[in-house]
Amino acid sequence: MQRFAVTYRVFAANAAEARARAEGIALEQTVEVPEDVVPAGYIADEIVGRIEEIGQESEGRFRATLSFSPDSAGHELTQFFNVIFGNSSIQKGLKVIAVDPGAEMMVRHPGPRFGIEGIRRLAGRPKGGMIAPVLKPQGLDADSLAQIAYLCAKAGADVVKEDHGITDQHMAPFRERVEKTAATVKKANDETGGHSLYFPSLAGRPQDIEANIRFARDAGADGLLIMPGLLGFGVVDRIARDPELNMPVMTHPAFLGPYVLSEDTGFTHGMMFGALQRLAGSDISVFPNVGGRFGFTAGECGEIAGACRDPHGPGKPMLPSPGGGMSVDRAGDMVAMYGEDVTYLLGGSLLRHGDRIGEGIAAMRAAIDAAEGRLTKD
Repeated sequence: MQRFAVTYRVFAANAAEARARAEGIALEQTVEVPEDVVPAGYIADEIVGRIEEIGQESEGRFRATLSFSPDSAGHELTQFFNVIFGNSSIQKGLKVIAVDPGAEMMVRHPGPRFGIEGIRRLAGRPKGGMIAPVLKPQGLDADSLAQIAYLCAKAGADVVKEDHGITDQHMAPFRERVEKTAATVKKANDETGGHSLYFPSLAGRPQDIEANIRFARDAGADGLLIMPGLLGFGVVDRIARDPELNMPVMTHPAFLGPYVLSEDTGFTHGMMFGALQRLAGSDISVFPNVGGRFGFTAGECGEIAGACRDPHGPGKPMLPSPGGGMSVDRAGDMVAMYGEDVTYLLGGSLLRHGDRIGEGIAAMRAAIDAAEGRLTKD
């Protein structure tokens, strides 16, 4: 059975310390006992992590690749992630920079159900950057949010997604909001012949989640927006693996920032918002765009987009979805940076258009198309 591999960046004073830390990871991520009490045979030979390679990146920084048995990870995504970086995530000076799931783990966790091509097929946009306006702000009632969704869909938005902060508040309860918004998006599509997709923000207490997933499907939602940092990556996996639901998943980065913001702990940006999201089954990964109100750099955003679309990554390539700092004026720069396989989030700036929000979407569509046309010619 092919083992899966995890590469860690180990911060250590020298090679001997780096190896000692890698040996600690091999035990900590599996048996969690001292080496001298590991039972001989199957546990020592198969379950304990193996150091496959250690090399120095730069002064004080080493790369250590360890392999693990699929038996250790079992069939649950949560345990798979636990082996990748469970207890060791609590230690300083360790950062996950790559995962190679291997053939067996890819059978167990095949990645996105739809991926880039599947989302394009559903949205009826075979090529070009996709546009996803965000329904907000928190505090509007269900009718007001549904009306904004109607205007966005009427204008040809590819994905109409709810803001992650709109959940199950009394102003716009989840079920009322989903029912009304799905109906208005369908109305717009019927009127225009379009294929705008509606992704509500999944809400509910743990005991409500399953019923709310099915309610959204039955009410006409096309996909679901999930916050894995709050609801758990297992919820993403549960939706993506269900052929009866057959719904795409869009993941939001809320609560995940601390996993990537430290230089010497957590995950690289590409790992967290690319590889892990794909392993969980997300089809579209939202992340803060460079130039917005958050601090991601152009390099970090490029790393995320690359990890989302890497043909050699886990499962089908997925759509990166940068949000923040989007405008008609920046469309050319964004197209140059992200190419065509991307979903642009358009947020608060669109609301300045009021009932003429469709004009803002149309202007962005024209700017993106023009920039892509110039890029093709060049």
